[in-house]
Amino acid sequence: MNLASPRSLFFLAFLACVAMLGTGFYLQYVVGLEPCPLCILQRIFFAGAGLFSLIAALHGRAPRVYSVLILLSSLAGAGTAGRQIWLQTLPPDQLPACLPPLEFMLESMPYTKIIYTMFHGSADCAEVSWTLLSLSIPEWSLLAFIAFSLFAVFQFFRRG
Repeated sequence: MNLASPRSLFFLAFLACVAMLGTGFYLQYVVGLEPCPLCILQRIFFAGAGLFSLIAALHGRAPRVYSVLILLSSLAGAGTAGRQIWLQTLPPDQLPACLPPLEFMLESMPYTKIIYTMFHGSADCAEVSWTLLSLSIPEWSLLAFIAFSLFAVFQFFRRG
């Protein structure tokens, strides 16, 4: 199998998404960091990009359709990561209030309100509790989403 074939590259993108999700679960369950609502949304967008990449790798047809879906998922993820980075730069007195736990929101709020609340973020999202090479988790996520977006654009415009 040609490593530079569209199917191979989609499969590598899928593996990269699995690695990103695996890192998030490692930080949650081994290191003990609890994900905020924006972190959860970023995981959903990584899972979406990964799922579309896997389907593209298995299907092998219509790579442009899958490229657009990966691009949309990546741009939405980049938006949530950017929002979280912005929240991390705000002074403490300008941060939105903390949110109730997700389980409580699922039991007591309509889904449209939960989605709005999660996209809005909270003071929990502004906490920087882990860094690598001086970059926080949402900054790493933003870089990954940018890379997935560039990959999707490359796959969209490539020939063959």
